Amino acid sequence: MKNMDYYIRSEQAVYQHIIENRKVLLQELLEMKHQDYRAVVIFATGSSSNAAFAAELYMSAKLQIPVYVEEPSVSANYMLHLNKDTLYIAISQGGHSYSTIHVVEEIERSGGTVFTLTSDLESPIAKKATNVISMGMDKEEMPYVTLGYSATILVLNLLALEMAQLQGKVQAIDYETDLSEMQTIAHELPQVIEKAASWVDTHTAELMEAKRIFFIGYGAAYGVAREGETKVTETIRITAFGKELEEYMHGPYIGLAPEDYIIFIEPQGLLENRADKLKDFLAGHVEKVRTIYAGVGKKQTADLALNLQVNELLTPLFMTIPVHLLSFKISQEKNVDLEISAFPEFDEITKSKI
Repeated sequence: MKNMDYYIRSEQAVYQHIIENRKVLLQELLEMKHQDYRAVVIFATGSSSNAAFAAELYMSAKLQIPVYVEEPSVSANYMLHLNKDTLYIAISQGGHSYSTIHVVEEIERSGGTVFTLTSDLESPIAKKATNVISMGMDKEEMPYVTLGYSATILVLNLLALEMAQLQGKVQAIDYETDLSEMQTIAHELPQVIEKAASWVDTHTAELMEAKRIFFIGYGAAYGVAREGETKVTETIRITAFGKELEEYMHGPYIGLAPEDYIIFIEPQGLLENRADKLKDFLAGHVEKVRTIYAGVGKKQTADLALNLQVNELLTPLFMTIPVHLLSFKISQEKNVDLEISAFPEFDEITKSKI
């Protein structure tokens, strides 16, 4: 079975393929006559949900409308109020999520239209959905997705950019600028991976001792922080949390412990000064506070600077790489076999995956 490291290092080729083939991949959606949507609602769970949060703000900025990420189960069972002026998107990377399949069925049963994004065109969700968008990559063999998470963000970003161009919401020069930044990110991914891998190697010993890891992000980096919670929990199998900056400052900080390991996901955007204030506070109470910077760092040797200066809303396209590499490396150092389920009876009992 191909491992997480293999899929992380495959991101450059997949990004380039998605960018080059974006109009073909998104053709069905872009050809819809009803383009004047007033909102976007994305249904997703797990890493798909984290990816949606990472793309949400860029999508909203380009389309100039609200974008919401919703839990499929809550929506399907309690809050399915369809609106013809809303674009509905369901994401299931592997195509087996029970709750996402259910919400697609409920929307279509109610006469609504939903576009389903998946990497497996032969999966249960692809067979049940009427409108299917390919993620432009093969299905991941690993149960803990990395490449699919990143590809989801890119597809959603490109979807918003292409729709915005069709609607006249972005000028040609802005369209080309954003596309160029995405291409630059794809081109620089090997260098990002090497910087991140070196940082993880340097911090392996202290990460091995961590009992609880907090990832803190803001803006689009919130989706990266959420993914940190998901991946560390899945792979290293210790307690992890992914918090939005202000959310952490309004309650959770009270429960901090001196031995906590805190990682800031810093896109160097609008709220960087707020994040710095929180770091100043934490420095008096927690020994290990680390920062992953999108661009140039602040000369702290324990931090990681990825040296990519791009729109802060596009930074999730590469800032999750250190998080994924960290999860894989430490799980291997701890001899966690990622090919064996921690609880093999879970899906059999809960039918969480079909």
